[in-house]
Amino acid sequence: MELAGELRAEARRTGERRVLVLAGEPERTRDRAVDALAETDIPLTETRLLGPASFLDCERHEQSRASELLGRTLSAVVLDAHAELRPNALGTAVGAVDGGGLVVLLTPPLSAWPDRRDAFDGALAVPPFDRDDVTGHFRRRLVETLRAHRGVAIVAVDARGDTVEQRGLTDPAPRLPRPPPRPPADHAFDAATYEACRTDDQRDAVRAFEALTEPGRAVVVEADRGRGKSSAAGLAAANLALRGRDVLVTAPQYRSAAELFARASELFETRGVAVDAEPAAEPQRLTVAAEGGGRLRYLPPGRAVDLPDEPDVVVVDEAAALPVRRLEAMLDAPSVAFTTTVHGYEGAGRGFSVRFRDRLAESDHAVTELTMTTPIRYADADPVEVWAFRALLLDARPPVEPLVADTTPESVTYRRLSATDLLADEHLLREVFGLLVLAHYRTEPTDLARLLDAPNLEVRALTHDVEPSTARRWSPESRSDGGHVVAVALLAREGALDAETRRRMYDGERVRGNMLPDVLSTQLRDEAAGVPVGRRVLRIATHDAVRSRGLGSHLLSEVRAEFADAVDWLGVGFGATPRLARFWRRNGYRTLHLSTSRNDRSGEYSAVMLDPCSAAGRELATRHTGWFCDRIVATLTDALSDADPDVVRAVLRAVDAAPDPDLSPWERRLVAGVPTGAAILDTDPDPFRRLTLAHLVAPADPAALSDREERLLVRKVLQARPWGEVADELAFVSQRECKRAFASAVETLTRLYCERGT
Repeated sequence: MELAGELRAEARRTGERRVLVLAGEPERTRDRAVDALAETDIPLTETRLLGPASFLDCERHEQSRASELLGRTLSAVVLDAHAELRPNALGTAVGAVDGGGLVVLLTPPLSAWPDRRDAFDGALAVPPFDRDDVTGHFRRRLVETLRAHRGVAIVAVDARGDTVEQRGLTDPAPRLPRPPPRPPADHAFDAATYEACRTDDQRDAVRAFEALTEPGRAVVVEADRGRGKSSAAGLAAANLALRGRDVLVTAPQYRSAAELFARASELFETRGVAVDAEPAAEPQRLTVAAEGGGRLRYLPPGRAVDLPDEPDVVVVDEAAALPVRRLEAMLDAPSVAFTTTVHGYEGAGRGFSVRFRDRLAESDHAVTELTMTTPIRYADADPVEVWAFRALLLDARPPVEPLVADTTPESVTYRRLSATDLLADEHLLREVFGLLVLAHYRTEPTDLARLLDAPNLEVRALTHDVEPSTARRWSPESRSDGGHVVAVALLAREGALDAETRRRMYDGERVRGNMLPDVLSTQLRDEAAGVPVGRRVLRIATHDAVRSRGLGSHLLSEVRAEFADAVDWLGVGFGATPRLARFWRRNGYRTLHLSTSRNDRSGEYSAVMLDPCSAAGRELATRHTGWFCDRIVATLTDALSDADPDVVRAVLRAVDAAPDPDLSPWERRLVAGVPTGAAILDTDPDPFRRLTLAHLVAPADPAALSDREERLLVRKVLQARPWGEVADELAFVSQRECKRAFASAVETLTRLYCERGT
């Protein structure tokens, strides 16, 4: 085990990290891990174990609790992968280790590992598949990267002794020490702030935060993990508090912001400034005791969105992990900063960039943006970071814009991409996964394993062919065939469940990998919903450079052409926005359900839509369409009373039905009396709701009412909001004007849907 000591010594000398793989049977590798750590000077207090058994006298967590390591800086993490390997846990383990530290990975013999099925594989085996249907592609690729990358030592452990297959020592040339950054000449923050910075990147980030001293400013700092963005935010926040500002910090959990508060406290101490901290064990509130001092406080996102006590500045740490709806609420603060991870070890999607940047640009804030690239916790070009990024595709990206800029639906090829195809072409895999990262709010390393191994998933893509000479001119990574991925869809097989599984689902048991049958069976009480078989569009993405060219619709049409004769339905569930609802409606999908609670990640109400392909699929869709129309009016006055009226309009317009308002003679007289002022809505809102529903679902004349009039009907009639609130939201001069607009809209509905002369 002298090798462990040599790895540790080289890691400390270079400020890099090293990986030690101990491959063999469980007990032997665990014994060797104890011996290996004993050969280093790493204290057990700076070591964590991720695995099912406690064989080291240090803090231990199950792999499912690997997130407990986030925000910590450790000298060693031992990951026991014998019972299972969770890709998220592997990424988190690597991310927790500081420069000079070791990642110790315990595995079965590497040659046999990909063919063994473990507990994580069982999680990928969604009904009707079982664990034997799961492939070992992810681990096979992982083993290949372990054997191919610098800084990774591999020791085979068996009864005959240890065999060092790969030493992992890189013998790097001595590096010149990194010179400390110089403070900017015109800095506004205290000089001690810039003396605390460790890289030029961090200095520049702190300098960018100086903009927050003025109202109407927004700062965005993006970085890979380990670049010091939270520390920079903490230094800036402390300076703002010293200037009397009330700084509100929020993050997905307090531990995400712990580094921010730690650096702020250090700066206060350096300046000799007293602070009042409460509670002491977890300082969520720091009040500067000096005259004119401000405060620095933390609140969880659910409370921070209300901006309690009207803070001067809001700092959102790990913004990519929060729903766009909550990020938008922060823009009501005078000044706001967002820090976000680009390639997080635990997984961070590009939702912040894709979904929120446009809304930020449309705000009243002047925006300053900055990207940090230089690592702080370990040396630049650390070989373990290079390995982890490749093994987990943390830096996967779509093709560069010039390669696909002239793409049209006529220039693309529809491709069925198996896991074998993806493994055979690393660039193809990176382009596909890079687009899938863009498609979802948060994509994790586990999603890569699911893509490669899950038996219920299939990938379909559109590739744009360019001349090889052009490809070589634009990108060194171009493949010989010149094709690049411009749109991708991830499809999940669902349904075709046996009677026992359907019964358990109906009784409330969660059946993995069958989201649409689950919703229709459990929430909507339709036990037969799990009988038809379908394909759910789990994710779909189009390259940013070629959006709005019809490529997403073209991909869906190709998917339908391929699967229409083999499935009963095509379906989708998504956080409903007007644009997305219109997109799916244009492509033949129709609304079956709108959830009554907001999605934790998107912050939106989720819509379920279906495109039936067979008689069984049409029967399922017709059944649920009718039930949806029966219940939606009551739901909109209750659980959905705060839903965006444009979401309501778009979702209702996608319903495949023609509701009949079926007004009685008395109800017709009541409705007809509103335009003249002889009758009022409050006498009986029900007939007005049926008229509004009929118009929004299947309008006799789609142009008869303006968008504003339809929003008015949604807010006042369907959601029963007070007149004053509706008038303010829709920018009416007064409630009187709002009521006149309502009367005019009712007159139009009466003309369109009620018999004349009644």
